[in-house]
Amino acid sequence: MGNIVRYITEDGSAFIVCADTTDIVKRMEEIHKPSAVVTAALGRLLTASSMMGVMLKGKDDSVTLRLNGDGPAGSLIAVSDSDGNARGYVQNKIVEIPLNDKGKLDVRGAVGTSGYLYVMKDIGLKEPFIGTTEIVSGEIAEDITNYFAVSEQTPSVCALGVLVNPDLTVNCAGGFLIQLLPGCPEETISAIEKSLEDIPSVTQMLSGGMTADDIAKRALKELKIDKLDESTAAYKCNCSRKRVEAALISTGKEALKDMAESGEDTKVECHFCDKVYIFNSEDINSLIENSL
Repeated sequence: MGNIVRYITEDGSAFIVCADTTDIVKRMEEIHKPSAVVTAALGRLLTASSMMGVMLKGKDDSVTLRLNGDGPAGSLIAVSDSDGNARGYVQNKIVEIPLNDKGKLDVRGAVGTSGYLYVMKDIGLKEPFIGTTEIVSGEIAEDITNYFAVSEQTPSVCALGVLVNPDLTVNCAGGFLIQLLPGCPEETISAIEKSLEDIPSVTQMLSGGMTADDIAKRALKELKIDKLDESTAAYKCNCSRKRVEAALISTGKEALKDMAESGEDTKVECHFCDKVYIFNSEDINSLIENSL
């Protein structure tokens, strides 16, 4: 299970969400079997969605992050509920490109540096909130930071990391998100900047044995902070046969008739968990009756 903690500064002017999403990203890799750089990219986006998910207020709220870059990975999608349970999908899961100039997985090269980040928050209103910002780096953490600054006018610092083993399994994954609240004093801002001056990478801290709690305290080491809450999260898909039936009915009666008359089974695969739902002609005819 992933572990997510939230802390607020003693003066109430800033807070941090920190997550160890190793198990979430591991499960994603087991399901989709992407190449190493795609695991790193989608793992970062899943981590961001999980942290943004726990910031939602309603029990049934959800957040969807869609990164449409011009890189070979194509579109990346991560969805989280308000408990931080996340699921994800990538358009092209196998991307083989050279390491970057630092000898690391080239997430920027896989995602691309031109395109858009879409953030959709379903918070129980008639229409979901949708924010759109341009991709600024393709490294994802910087793009999340830019989204909050531009679309929500909230000064933020985001750090994300995924360490992939040579056999393509996931060693560790996680991140943190610091946000300033209205009226945050200059001394708090300066203390945050000082705290982050020499902070190791997220993967260095996690692989060194640090917990989400440890990382949160390290990221705000110059400040006194109080713990708000702690929760667990997992890679969790909400697909079901009932949902698939509803999707098939939405295609219309004529499309359903074509499926039934083909004499072949209709197979529907969930992009998020790869589960396959099979409907025979009798099943389809039953859906036609239900759609009348």
